[in-house]
Amino acid sequence: MDTVRFGRVLGFGARQAAKTMIQAIDAAKAESPSRGPSRFHTSATPSVERVEVDPIDRVNEGRRAGPRPSGVVQQQGGIRRGLSQFRHLAVKPFVRLSGVLLLEVVGVFFGIFALYGFNTMWRARTAWHVAAPHHREFVGGAVMLALFGYFSVSSFIRARRRERRG
Repeated sequence: MDTVRFGRVLGFGARQAAKTMIQAIDAAKAESPSRGPSRFHTSATPSVERVEVDPIDRVNEGRRAGPRPSGVVQQQGGIRRGLSQFRHLAVKPFVRLSGVLLLEVVGVFFGIFALYGFNTMWRARTAWHVAAPHHREFVGGAVMLALFGYFSVSSFIRARRRERRG
């Protein structure tokens, strides 16, 4: 694998995590479209008509709110909703993509160990031509290549599955 392609593969998880975090922050800052128009109109512009509420509605509203002002109850719900939205839009994708990045980094380290096993096999192969007993090194290198090669490939496969799952 050439260095440019390796850099692209390794950096993909980090770029996706950054993009997701930016999108989640923008979505959390945006005004919620589910909120309807306000019940009270307090605009001071003369061209807009002021809406008055019946005094009986104000008394009933005060009874429903209890000892707390109604603004506090709405604010707490808004904070909960905002935290929930932030968790779904920012934290969960960030955790998922950081897991993808971690699997890719682990796969690279396992690949380095697999290459070391291949190098050991290659040196032991050339030593066989001089009739020196290097079969244990060759077998050890083959085992290392097979084991860490499997770990490396399976780590990248798990990273791709996790990336596509979310």
